[in-house]
Amino acid sequence: MSSAGVFDHPAHAGNGAMGNGTDAAAAARYAYAATLLGPETFQRMQTAKILVVGAGGIGCELLKNLVLAGFSNIEIIDLDTIDLSNLNRQFLFQKQHIKQPKSLVARATALQFNPHVSIVAHHANIKEPRFGAAYFRQFDVVLNALDNIDARRWVNRMCIATGVPLVESGTTGFIGQVQPINPSKSSCYDCESKETPKTFPVCTIRSTPSTPIHCIVWAKSWLFVQLFGADDESEDEELDKALQEGENKDEIAALRNEAAEMRAIRKELIDAVSKASTAATREEDAIEISDEVRAAVRRVFDKVFKQDTERLLRMESMWTHREKPIPLDFEQAKLQTEVVAPAADPQASASKTNGEGSATASTNGQPADGAAASRLRDQQMLSLKDIVELFERSTATLALRAARSEESLSWDKDDPPALDFVTAASNLRSHVYSIQPQKSKFEVKQMAGNIIPAIASTNAIVAGILVLQAIHVLRADWNRAKCCNLSRVSGRIVTIFTPLAPNPECGVCADAYVELAVDPQSVTLRQVLADVVRAPRAAGGLAYGSGGDFDEDLELELSAYEGTRLLLDPDFDDNADKTLSDLGLTLGKTLTVVDEDNKWVSVNVLIGEVPLTAELADRANQSWVLRGRIPTIGLKPQPKKQAEEDEDDQEIEVVENVAPTIAGKKRSAAELEEEAGAAAETETPADEEGATRKRRRTTGGPTNGEPGPATGDTSAGESKRARKDPNAVGSSADDAIELD
Repeated sequence: MSSAGVFDHPAHAGNGAMGNGTDAAAAARYAYAATLLGPETFQRMQTAKILVVGAGGIGCELLKNLVLAGFSNIEIIDLDTIDLSNLNRQFLFQKQHIKQPKSLVARATALQFNPHVSIVAHHANIKEPRFGAAYFRQFDVVLNALDNIDARRWVNRMCIATGVPLVESGTTGFIGQVQPINPSKSSCYDCESKETPKTFPVCTIRSTPSTPIHCIVWAKSWLFVQLFGADDESEDEELDKALQEGENKDEIAALRNEAAEMRAIRKELIDAVSKASTAATREEDAIEISDEVRAAVRRVFDKVFKQDTERLLRMESMWTHREKPIPLDFEQAKLQTEVVAPAADPQASASKTNGEGSATASTNGQPADGAAASRLRDQQMLSLKDIVELFERSTATLALRAARSEESLSWDKDDPPALDFVTAASNLRSHVYSIQPQKSKFEVKQMAGNIIPAIASTNAIVAGILVLQAIHVLRADWNRAKCCNLSRVSGRIVTIFTPLAPNPECGVCADAYVELAVDPQSVTLRQVLADVVRAPRAAGGLAYGSGGDFDEDLELELSAYEGTRLLLDPDFDDNADKTLSDLGLTLGKTLTVVDEDNKWVSVNVLIGEVPLTAELADRANQSWVLRGRIPTIGLKPQPKKQAEEDEDDQEIEVVENVAPTIAGKKRSAAELEEEAGAAAETETPADEEGATRKRRRTTGGPTNGEPGPATGDTSAGESKRARKDPNAVGSSADDAIELD
């Protein structure tokens, strides 16, 4: 098959110095792909502009797939830098790349796979104003490879606003999913609610922990920050909020005193280490350099694990229904050398049953018994004595680092002293509150680092499916674009199903979006509402016809928001004559206009760049321009009235008594006559008003012994559920992955 013309893409023009040799090399590289996909599809791949958001586990695999498949014009954005823990699955990175931007390193490595492509990398936040509607609109498809809900929602909203197709993806362990999103035609990322990250009440973390994760969060997010992090100016606000939410006022007062004392303890610790730091050549020497440093660490221990606990015990009402904590004495703790093995450890249980006693620990947290020593070091259980010594060493080491650094420290799961500190502090707190089981360093790293198990093969499979779906999207072949779930629950590895229709009640894709190119310093909020939102289309606004205000309601009562911040409503117009800039509505921000009567869909006005002079040439006295497609502002779908729903639910069907049959079984004429006779003998008396002859129509399948539909007969309700359930096992043609 001839591939002439396929490779004449601007991305290759930059290699013109090599002349025809480069074109020939590219043609040879892409020959198989062009043959398999066909010249038209491959030409589309060569000319399409692709945005990849995320250069992590999926992003690395995806970028590699794109450059090898023949995509020639790619931009990639990622805010993160490379950690040591990334190297086991993000193969574009190596040890020398640690702390470097993921996007820049991924680009450099991918170009080694294929130097004939154009890759633009941004080490930036996708939510920055420069990545606004105009930026998204230049792409043919956006491929999401993100690991957090907030960024995913942002990209989803921008794609919906600009009409750019999006292919969403994600993995967790052995589970993964890919979702192609056709704006306004299929459900978007926000059409179904997402689980929000787990948070804990401040008083639970600070005063009444009950699980190991409470202690780990306390050690990482409070104690570490108090001793080595930046001054937390928001702590008083956090305590004020807790007080307003009904938390115990005596407990809040105690926490305020505790915070003030911690600031003094921190100063003592840093000062002690600063005096001794000149004698130390390494961070690890800090604990040995002076008795003054050891005494400062001891004061931290006594303050946190003894004095604060004793103070809490004086508030007797807190412990009416809770187990009381036990203050921890430093000297007594260093005498306890017994290792408390996990309850689930069969070797430890057998050891105790046989009367061998508990394993004992040697110094420096290294268990002496052979069984425990065979464990990986980070998974070993420590004695209380070892935990105290680990707390001493890590606290002194971090304090020395903080004293020598001009900047405050931040916690990093891949920083050994920081991980040691949280491991020791959280386990000591668990001991104070009698919380079991003890957590190893390995477990603490997983929990404190919010580490979701990442499997390289899962990322590879999902990235491959991403590329297949991207090809369907570029061909505008939405009949082949499928949602794909990677899981073993249904007995198969990949389950595919047709994307659902948009949710009419979705707070994202059900809204209208428009980009307003404007100078925020010269236009007021009142002008935007009057000249853009309320004005008829004939005058350059959004309303239909010539009447304005969406042509049906000439005096709509509107409210305006920026995010959740109220800017204007019918009873509050103090901001109406302020400029957009004064209200914080600058480049990249969104003004949301809501109909107070809730009849019309909300309008989201995206603030774009200042319009060009040429754009305003034929617009007299107008300083703004609507860019992109002008949205249709429609009425919101009205929910059914309760009475109508009840009427539908109670629709009945009058049937004659029919004996249940087995689906798929053929019956002879004699059997039919026998069944009819049996039905006549058991006919219901008339005084029962034929109640048993009425049956409520349902879509939930057979109930109370009623026969369901025959095999192969699927009701509308069941069909809908099958599409919603990615793990449902079916026999439709959609169950096979289409490669072409």
